[in-house]
Amino acid sequence: MKLYNWQFAPNCRRVRMFILEKGLDLPGISEVIGDGMKLQSSFIDMWPSAMVPVLELDDGTRFSEALAIVKYFEELHPEPNLLGSTPVERAFVTMWERPGYDEGIVGTAEVVRNEMEVFHDRALPGFPNEAVVQIPELINRGKQRVMRYFRKIEGQLSNNRFMAGNRFTFADITNLCAVDFAIFAGIAIPDECPSVARWYKEVSARPSAAASV
Repeated sequence: MKLYNWQFAPNCRRVRMFILEKGLDLPGISEVIGDGMKLQSSFIDMWPSAMVPVLELDDGTRFSEALAIVKYFEELHPEPNLLGSTPVERAFVTMWERPGYDEGIVGTAEVVRNEMEVFHDRALPGFPNEAVVQIPELINRGKQRVMRYFRKIEGQLSNNRFMAGNRFTFADITNLCAVDFAIFAGIAIPDECPSVARWYKEVSARPSAAASV
């Protein structure tokens, strides 16, 4: 088994942290980034959609998308449960996992991809052979999205220890990766979100958080 990985990418970290929370050893890691934070041509030839993570099974089967990969591991190793143990809990895990990706990670990516020089003409992932120009106006819009995201999860965490209720789940993994990505981009947890800060301190202390960086 092999995980095609970009250590910097929050979506890859979501998978690594999930596997570690399961108490499993990480599969063989194949780092796919070369000079200039660009995907290696050999990876693009293998996987033309040019997105990570990708999991390769021992029989050669490959599939991508962080959510698909973690669902695969949850099916193989149902304990400890991280995606929800009842229909209602699974719904809540999904409901609070999604803002971490859709608003936190994607919003921060707007900032990073349109601000950092290393992403000049590479403002969107998945376009390895054509230029995608940076749009400076999207930097502030991305920051606006992330601030709204912080306020949204503050409301949830003000009444819950963890994102989906009273126990740690994949919703916490995705949101931790989102918050760390935002902090990397210079977007700090605002003072008006003390519950987010409390939650962030607790989940950051989990061994899987440090081991997945």
